[in-house]
Amino acid sequence: MKRLVFASVALCVGAGSAALAADLPPPVAPPPRAPAMYIPVAPPYNWSGFYIGGNVGAGWNSTGSITDTLGSTFGTTTNTSFLGGGQVGVNYEFWGGVVVGAEAMFDWVPNTSNTINVTNPGLGLSPATATINNRWLTTATGKLGYAWDRVLLYGKGGGAWVGASNPSFTVGGTPASFTSSSSNNFGWTAGLGVEWAFAGSWSARAEWDYVRLQDQSFTVAGTAPGSYAGDVISVNNRSINMFTAGLNYKFGGWGY
Repeated sequence: MKRLVFASVALCVGAGSAALAADLPPPVAPPPRAPAMYIPVAPPYNWSGFYIGGNVGAGWNSTGSITDTLGSTFGTTTNTSFLGGGQVGVNYEFWGGVVVGAEAMFDWVPNTSNTINVTNPGLGLSPATATINNRWLTTATGKLGYAWDRVLLYGKGGGAWVGASNPSFTVGGTPASFTSSSSNNFGWTAGLGVEWAFAGSWSARAEWDYVRLQDQSFTVAGTAPGSYAGDVISVNNRSINMFTAGLNYKFGGWGY
């Protein structure tokens, strides 16, 4: 009898549990896991491409050593001059950050005045003054540098040409003239610079350039007052230093 009662109770409890489970809502699935956030990484800047830009800065000349056939004494004064112009070039960046390129740069050099004071008290000559003005400067250079992403450090070297106005000569305030016997305004140049690509294709740079010109000599015309007539004045070790700040825009480019 006891076994029959226990079996009846167990059957009732099982039936009730099954009915309660049927009435319960189905289990809710766990929310889906959020995908991992992707943060894009900007590709490294590529300096390859053609560019054009402008520059402004300051430059000054050094006349080096000056001699003449009369054994005169020379003193020089040089004014630092504002200069401005433009540049055009091309760069190619190899994998690893090495950058090679070529550039042509042209700058106007207004208000440049190299005044040479000539004195020769031993011959009893009146003081004389020679003035030589450089009006423009053109360079054609190759470039070699290394880039740290958007920062480029580079060196450059090549040829330089200077355009100069006709020199003037006065003796005791009386105008005279030169007969140029040897006037060569060609030389070589070398420089260093740093450039920063700050926005898109735009970059800013700062640069120092040294220009070394060939020697130059002038012969005083025979009509010059006093005994300076026929004197040959030689200007040696001529050089130009210039500091410029520039802005470039790069067109297109190509990958590694």
